Parts: sequence; C-alpha cells; structure tokens
Amino acid sequence: MSVLTSWGPSHQGMGISGWGSRRWSCEKLCVCSRGPPVRVRVRCENSKKGEAKNLPSYPGPSKMRDCYCTVNLDQEEVFRTKIVEKSLCPFYGEDFYCEIPRSFRHLSFYIFDRDVFRRDSIIGKVAIQKEDLQKYHNRDTWFQLQHVDADSEVQGKVHLELRLSEVITDTGVVCHKLATRIVECQGLPIVNGQCDPYATVTLAGPFRSEAKKTKVKRKTNNPQFDEVFYFEVTRPCSYSKKSHFDFEEEDVDKLEIRVDLWNASNLKFGDEFLGELRIPLKVLRQSSSYEAWYFLQPRDNGSKSLKPDDLGSLRLNVVYTEDHVFSSDYYRPLRDLLLKSADVEPVSASAAHILGEVCREKQEAAVPLVRLFLHYGRVVPFISAIASAEVTRTQDPNTIFRGNSLASKCIDETMKLAGMHYLHVTLKPAIEEICQSHKSCEIDPVKLKDGENLENNMENLRQYVDRVFHAITESGVSCPTVMCDIFFSLREAAAKRFQDDPDVRYTAVSSFIFLRFFAPAILSPNLFQLTPHHTDPQTSRTLTLISKTVQTLGSLSKSKSASFKESYMATFYEFFNEQKYADAVKNFLDLISSSGRRDPKSVEQPILLKEGFMIKRAQGRKRFGMKNFKKRWFRLTNHDFTYHKSKGDQPLYSISIENILAVEKLEEESFKMKNMFQVIQPERALYIQANNCVEAKDWIDILTKVSQCNQKRLTVYHPSAYLGGHWLCCRASSDSAPGCSPCTSGLPANIQLDIDGDRETERIYSLFNSYMSKLEKMQEACGSKSVYDGPEQEEYSTFVIDDPQETYKTLKQVIAGVGALEQEHAQYKRDKFKKTRYGSQEHPIGDKSFQSYIRQQSETSTHSI
Repeated sequence: MSVLTSWGPSHQGMGISGWGSRRWSCEKLCVCSRGPPVRVRVRCENSKKGEAKNLPSYPGPSKMRDCYCTVNLDQEEVFRTKIVEKSLCPFYGEDFYCEIPRSFRHLSFYIFDRDVFRRDSIIGKVAIQKEDLQKYHNRDTWFQLQHVDADSEVQGKVHLELRLSEVITDTGVVCHKLATRIVECQGLPIVNGQCDPYATVTLAGPFRSEAKKTKVKRKTNNPQFDEVFYFEVTRPCSYSKKSHFDFEEEDVDKLEIRVDLWNASNLKFGDEFLGELRIPLKVLRQSSSYEAWYFLQPRDNGSKSLKPDDLGSLRLNVVYTEDHVFSSDYYRPLRDLLLKSADVEPVSASAAHILGEVCREKQEAAVPLVRLFLHYGRVVPFISAIASAEVTRTQDPNTIFRGNSLASKCIDETMKLAGMHYLHVTLKPAIEEICQSHKSCEIDPVKLKDGENLENNMENLRQYVDRVFHAITESGVSCPTVMCDIFFSLREAAAKRFQDDPDVRYTAVSSFIFLRFFAPAILSPNLFQLTPHHTDPQTSRTLTLISKTVQTLGSLSKSKSASFKESYMATFYEFFNEQKYADAVKNFLDLISSSGRRDPKSVEQPILLKEGFMIKRAQGRKRFGMKNFKKRWFRLTNHDFTYHKSKGDQPLYSISIENILAVEKLEEESFKMKNMFQVIQPERALYIQANNCVEAKDWIDILTKVSQCNQKRLTVYHPSAYLGGHWLCCRASSDSAPGCSPCTSGLPANIQLDIDGDRETERIYSLFNSYMSKLEKMQEACGSKSVYDGPEQEEYSTFVIDDPQETYKTLKQVIAGVGALEQEHAQYKRDKFKKTRYGSQEHPIGDKSFQSYIRQQSETSTHSI
C-alpha cells in the first residue's frame, strides 16, 4: 500500500506569544515591530472566604458537619482554611493573597466535610471561569454550590493533527484514510499524587465506532505521545473515477474524531477520566490537513447533577488583577508626575493624592502608591506630606488617624511591606510558646469550663501578656528605618498641631504600631505567617484576650477601665495599672520615633522564616524508585536551611545560608514531577518538590532573599538534573561543568528594589482610567470652586480641593498621561488581534477568554469602520 500524501512536519502559527497567559515571571513577549514590549503579570490580591450557609445536614444523628474550604487553580489546591466544627453555616472570614505563577482556566473553591476515619468528602464547589473573574472583582457575592462530578473535573490541553489522504491499494482502487496524530498534552491534573496518562482515539459516527489507544506515559502530566493512528473514512472506489478528495457530504458531517485522556490507575475502581475533545471531520472540507491545540472538555454523559439549592452557598470576595506591562519609557510622564507628589504645594493638588480622592476605596490607591514610592525611595516624604495635611485638618487630638484616610492606609501598607521581618523577630517566639504550652486563660466567668480555676487562668493570661508586652517594648532597636522615619514625621506633625496635649506625640504613633501592626498579628497570627496553621479555639481565645490587653496598654488612654466593654476585662486590667507599663510604652515609642535613634543590633538567636513538609530527593540514588523521594519537614532560619524526619526532630541535613549558591526551578523532565526546585550548594544540588505551584514560588522567593548577599552566588546554573553520568539540559558529562543557563535575578536586600515599579505604575494607570468620570467631575469641581464663592455643590463636596487652580493643572496632566497610555494599549491590542491565531499553543480552541477578546475586537473594528 502506498500513500500519496506524506505526513509532513507541523508548522504552528506563533502569533503573539503569551496573550492572556498568567505568568509570574517577567517574560518578554513577542510583539509586532511597532508596539512596546509587554509583560503579563497577574495576582489574586485578596480572595476572602466569608462564610457558607445552608449546607446539607449530615445523615448521622448530630446532623452537623466539620467543614473547611480549599482554594484551587483548576484542580491544584493552593490554600486551605481552618476547620469550622459542628456547623451547617460555617464562618471563615479568611484572606488569601498570591501571585498566580501559571496559566489557569478556573479559580475554584471546594467545601469539604472532614472525616476522621475515611477520606474527607466533598460537599460542593464554586468554579469561576478566568474570563468571569472581573465580574466579581472586589464584590461580596453569594455563589450557589455546585455538585462535583468526576467527569467534569478536567484541565489541560491537547495538540492534535489530522490529515486526509488518498491511498492506492494493491488492487489499484482508491480509498480515503484519516491519519490522526496525537502529539502531546500539557497541564493534565495529578490524581491522588500521580499521573500516568494515556489517550484513546475514536472515529465515531451513527453506525460505526473504531477506537485505538496510545501507550501509557508514566509519571508525567505533560506526556509526549507523538503517535499516529489510521482510520478508513470512505469505501474504496476506482482510481480513474476519483482523482481527489470527493466524498459524500452527509457522511463526513456525521463523523467525528474523539480523543479521551485517562489516568492509568491500579485502583479497583478503574482508570480516572481526565478529559475529552470532539472534532467533527468537516474541519477537513477546506483543506486535507488540520492542526490545532485544544483545551480538554468535561464529558457529556447526560447525567443530571443535584439542584444547586440542595448544596448550600458560599460567600466570596475576590480581588483579581491582570496587568499588561509596557517597557519603562512608556510610563515616564505619569511616573514622574506621581513621584513629585511629595513636593507639590498643597499636597492635595498632587497626582497621588488625587488618586486617593477618586478611588472608591482608599486601599485601592494605597497599595500601588506605596509600592511605587518604596521602589524609588520616596515613601517617607510622600507619607509625611499627606499625614501632615491630615493632621492639619483634624480638630480633636483623640481622633487623630482614626479614619480610613489615604495617609493611614499608606502607613498600614508600608508597615506590611517593610515590617514583616521585624514582626517575626518580635512576636514569633512568644506566639510559638503560647501555642505549645496551651494553658487555659479564659477569664470570663460565664465561659469557664468545669474544673477550671478563674485565678489560675488570670495568672496564666497575665504571664502571657507580660511575655508579649516585653517582647514588643524591648524591640525598638529592630524597628525598620523606614517605619521609624515615618513615625518621626507623625510625632512632629501631631506635636506641632496640638501643642497643649503632651500625649498626642505618643498616641499618633501608638495608633499605628500597636493598634494596626502588633494587635492584629497577635489576634490572627496565621495571616502574618507567625504560625503555619490556624490556631485551635482555646489558643485563639487566649490570643484574643492578649491582643485586647496589649492594644489598651499601647493606647496610653487616660481611662483604661472604660476602654473595655466587658467587666471581666476591666478587672483583669488592674494587674497592669502600674506606672512602669506606661513608662515602657513611652520609652518604646520615643525610641522608634526619634531621628538617628540607635546603632543597629544583630539578633543572635536564629529567626524561623518558614517551615513545612515537602518531598526531597535522596542524594546519589538512581533516577526513580520508591525510596528515592522522601517526605521531610523543612525548616528555614536566617542561619541555615535544614530538613528533619518530622517536626521537632533533630536535623538530618543542614545547609548554611552562606553555602546557598542559587535557588532555581528544576525542569519537569528531570524526574517527571511538578513544582520542583533546586537549592544549589558547592558540592551538589538538593532537589525538592513543593506541594503546589504557589508554595514552590514562596520557598524559591524566601530562599533567594536570605541568600542573595552571598559572595559566591552563581550567575549560571543547570535547569535539569545530573543523571546517568551527564546533565540532562546540556549533556555535559562532568558533574562540575559550569551551568548552561543564566540564573534568574535575585531579590535585592533593599526592600525598595524588591518591587516592579513599572507594574505598579501600570496599576495606577488602570485605576485612573477606570475612574476617568470622577477625574472629569473633579475638574468641574475645581472650576466651580474657582468661579463661585457661594456654598459648594453637593456632588463636589466629596473631593478635598485646597487649591483649585493647582489641582486643575495636575488633573489636566493626569488625564493627558492616562490618555497617551490608553492609546498605546489600544494599538497593542489591535496589532495583537491581527497576529494571534486561535488554536495555537497559547490560545487553544476552547479558550473562552480569548473568544471573548476576539468578539470585543471584532465589534471595535466594525464600529471603527
């Protein structure tokens, strides 16, 4: 048998690489010659799991459930809430923040019911498609829980090629053969810790079904199949009668190729379904060959899911941002306008202050502004200027910085960025002691358990409060310089404004350092990475009582007992009505708010930075094997990186921070395992697998940060492992051969540089652009205030305008800068629309976000014409 048309190499249209992809790394994308280089950066800034309600009751006698919620990128779990016991309406109230390091199709939330004796059962899920996230951006929304069907839990994409050929048989007749080549798959889910995929390829029609199967690819979720299957499409006929592809239309329209992906399982329940795709053969009517990438789809098996109302609902607030970042030159006009905000008189006429005026929430403006000013070393003068302006407008010293103003939000964000290490140094040892000793500290007589003694509990709580209080008030030498400089400016502005109040210089600072920094961290230590998990109810109650007491001690209010609503707290506070506590607070506040205050003091005790279970590869073993990879407890301090058999055990292996030469991702081909990274030492590299992509990135970031100042850090490394006597990446045979790829740039020690300034400027541009109507309204308010001397119109009263002419001038510059960037974005999108191919690897068929983008661009083009 001879084939007239050969199977040629595929040529995939590249188009614009990375359109709509969600990448953590700053990759340069291929763009048209005219447009600027663009990076795509995405973050889930705040995913708040509020509460669930009306969950189905447990079939047992108690009817209650112990529920928790997970956050998943497709099917990969990246976060888990605490367990709320014995409730059908659990309240979580937890925040989760992450940079999204890979592409995804759904952001999913699963509600589980904990089962002590069996695997936890899934009650239901909420799956939000990537293209729908903007609909729910920063809005509290109730979602109905959906039934979880194994056949609908799919992810990944398939590369497929079809070719229809005329084949001459030995008898001289012609028939038409369909060659189906399944090239590869990417991003398949890992099922029960493993992925051994294979594919079945079926030619199906009303009266026929012919199936063939690929080989099983072991231990990979990115299998390279590259297998070709042949199917007979039409009946043989005379070669003289048929000289080209000419088949009956109704026959072809009824045929389709179906590809099903499976995970080969040893379980008694059979292989797990991973997804399918169906391609009608009519795609070959225009051409005899066809090639495309497809997203896998759920199986349509006709089964009816439960009614959504049967499963309850979940309240979520998702803040999702995606930034397409140009090169730095494009942002210069807007960036320069923002950076000179501290020098504008009055500061209310500056671009940064105007952003705070037009944003719906001050926090929206504060986050990118603080990050931008930190990056360029201008955060202290900017915050000093807006804080001084706020103090000037304050009439009562008791209400100073009590509102959610732009100044207070900016200071909060600065403390969060610059003070996290300081927070850990100060509080972590005390919090760990409280969690481990687990003493009873309940002082509410109504809540006392049987056998508990109120006096003993008060003494336990007093010791804990003393421990935390002294840790805070003795930590002044460790307070970051940027925070101290801000506190100095607050103290000076408050003392100048309220000269008759001797305590205002203290309360202006304590309202931030105690009320907004230490107290929230004591109350919810897991949100500040002070504890790896949620604390149990008893410890949580203890921390709540400590937080209340420390907050009151730090406030220096004249009537301490009146600060408490509960009488038992007022009684307990009598322990601390000694002058030494007030003196300690004042000395601490004096130290952290004085200019040129101290010499740096090194912390001798190791500081725990991160810990948790991961899987490491044993050194010197073969490539695969059950004993080759072991689960270990990893622990990172500012001194060394160790792993242990279990938490609390002696270290099995230790790497001094000075000996970490690089920390990089490890290519999956090395061990057919995802989320692996390598810690490179002088002798060898330690290969580690994290539990998910977000955790892998967190470990890489913090290990890079603590080792970035090492003098012997590498500039090149091997992205694959050394196995079988050679490096898999460059095939070099020597295990000491220099690396073949440049190391990713480390995170600089100075926090001001640990930020992408261009991205933050792009975020600010997006905010200005989305609030353009308010900018224009503010322009009208400036005109109205300049012309009319009468009472201000109500619609303009929300804006703070101290100098209408100067504010109008700045607004004009902002609107011009935003308009210029908007034109660049529009041109980039038009060029991208022309060059991007639907069905490419970046935008597989089934990519709904890209389909939506195509519709928008088509409508825009039609409107322009």
